[in-house]
Amino acid sequence: MDKLRLKFSKTGRAVYISHLDLMRTMQRVFSRAGVQLKYSEGFNPHAKISIILPLTVGTRSLCEYMDFALAGEEDLTALPARLNPFMPEGIEALEAYEAPCKGAELRWLRVTGRMTGGRDAAFYNAFFAKPEILVTRRSKKGERVDNIAEMISRAVFMDGEDGVSADLIIHAQEPTLNPDVMMTALGKDVPEYFRFTRVEAFKEDMTPFR
Repeated sequence: MDKLRLKFSKTGRAVYISHLDLMRTMQRVFSRAGVQLKYSEGFNPHAKISIILPLTVGTRSLCEYMDFALAGEEDLTALPARLNPFMPEGIEALEAYEAPCKGAELRWLRVTGRMTGGRDAAFYNAFFAKPEILVTRRSKKGERVDNIAEMISRAVFMDGEDGVSADLIIHAQEPTLNPDVMMTALGKDVPEYFRFTRVEAFKEDMTPFR
């Protein structure tokens, strides 16, 4: 079975699992669940799995996606229940299905967050509504300056008793905008504490990504 996709969440202590460790973890989970992944051919075979848009360490997500292939036939609707008893704390398989599109079609993410020790919501709403927000970023080709305002579809902030909440829709791939980068754009006004969670994924036309 080829071109399959697993949707899973990554929260709690699991947010500190790196991308490479997550790949190894998933292979062990499938093995312990008795579900045989398909492997590549050649001198150095490897499991046919790939994580779409790997998370930054420390970030929570309710909508992670892994593409994979199986060596045999499996009931995909029952697959999450088979895998979850072997998952580490904080990772939960939510859905398994035949992938209806390429992973590269994931274009936008809805991200929520909480910020404390900074400015009020009115300040952040005004700042991220600006038509130009320049950030210097490093790449393999050296430093470049990006206008991240073009990568933000929505940025709504609200004051609360325990800080400022954020509800964002930001570009996920080509180009990629990490909410942590949004915070660095604030310069001296960056909050003392912030944490974000991916909650929904969309295609370019803002239809749900699956």
